[in-house]
Amino acid sequence: MYIGRIMHTDLITVSPDTNLVDAKQLIEEKQINHLLVVDDKKKLVGLVSDRDLKQYWASPATSLSTHELNYLLQKVVVSMIMAKTVVTVPTSTTVERAALVLQQHNISSLPVMENDQLAGIITATDVIDVLLQAIGISDYSVRLGVFVKDSIGKLAEVSETLRDSGINILSLICWPEKDYDDVTQLVIRIASTDEEKAIIALKDQGFKVINKYEKDISSYLPTA
Repeated sequence: MYIGRIMHTDLITVSPDTNLVDAKQLIEEKQINHLLVVDDKKKLVGLVSDRDLKQYWASPATSLSTHELNYLLQKVVVSMIMAKTVVTVPTSTTVERAALVLQQHNISSLPVMENDQLAGIITATDVIDVLLQAIGISDYSVRLGVFVKDSIGKLAEVSETLRDSGINILSLICWPEKDYDDVTQLVIRIASTDEEKAIIALKDQGFKVINKYEKDISSYLPTA
């Protein structure tokens, strides 16, 4: 999935000379967490978050009345507090890559560009929603873990075992075990009604299945 398919395109933008009172009101009215700042040529020049506004709002609040505070903040414009170095990604970025960029930069949104033009925005919540859909998590699915040697053919063996038992795989992720260089956990999601049948089928083929938290996984590790 590419973020060009899931980004928000109904963009809420402001100019650099928008005052903080208007910016705060816009964020509250639209129920958003970020404002994209664009110049008169619609070029992205900055980003202002709800957190930025709240921090600036609070700084003089203890010594000023509401009237005085509003008067002061009407004189302050977003170009004075906005983040001028904005991390962006192109529409061709995959969702998982977007998740990595968000994590690496410790940010919660990414403006999306297409041919150097602002095309949309995506948030950390959007990315999480898509990834949760991708792994098939729901109230009607269960998670099974199968530890296998990291070798050619193991994935096929597990999937064929479930296929031969008439069990549909909703999602499957290969998860390398950090403490065991040659072991991968196949994290499988299936319908909850198939759980018992799947465990029996996999065990009959010599696989060890884990379906709950275990502090010590040594007994589930493959021996061959």
